[in-house]
Amino acid sequence: MSAGGVVFLLDVDNTLLDNDRFATDLGERLELHFGAAERERYFGIFAELRERFGIADYLASLQAFRTGLDDDPRLLQMSNFLLEYPFAELVYEPAFAAIAHLRSLGTPVVLSDGDVVFQPRKIERSGIWDAVEGRVMIYVHKERVLDHVQRRYPAARYVMIDDKPNLLAAMKTTLGSKLTTVFVRQGHYAHAQGADDVIPRPDRAIGGIGDLKNFQLRDFQEPS
Repeated sequence: MSAGGVVFLLDVDNTLLDNDRFATDLGERLELHFGAAERERYFGIFAELRERFGIADYLASLQAFRTGLDDDPRLLQMSNFLLEYPFAELVYEPAFAAIAHLRSLGTPVVLSDGDVVFQPRKIERSGIWDAVEGRVMIYVHKERVLDHVQRRYPAARYVMIDDKPNLLAAMKTTLGSKLTTVFVRQGHYAHAQGADDVIPRPDRAIGGIGDLKNFQLRDFQEPS
């Protein structure tokens, strides 16, 4: 493989930045303003919308959460908390160096699930948008739109780097030997029960995003 012949597809949440910490901070802020019961109500709405639409939609959850709280000024503070959250502080320390290293080997592209308002804002405010030079793709189900990815970024080989082994397996099933999957063991999905039992298994597994700095192009070839 030569430089430019491989596209590195990078997940965001719990791959490049600590989204679990964001969820914890959000829960603490909700409890501070509204109490533990209302915090649980928000996350119940969040889970219901995620089940229905397939994405984590914090803004839509807040919109639904406002029922019964329309006269509470703290609701508007929650909106500001979400939109102005300092996501740059959540980027894993080696992430930008890892992206720079991948840029020396091929083309790094963000491929993320999410809504069309909050997720791109998160990527922009974190600095990740600039790190990949604006090559950002956000879908509802990224594993179902690999034809779109290939049209926008044609390559001889793709490498998907993600903390969710089930998504890696789905993508591998679609692209086969054209895709090398890298499982990053970060975040609660990576450590969930059954994460190591997903078939097909990831081609590579790393303990953290910084481990990518030790990889060369040959290391991303499909195992024989």
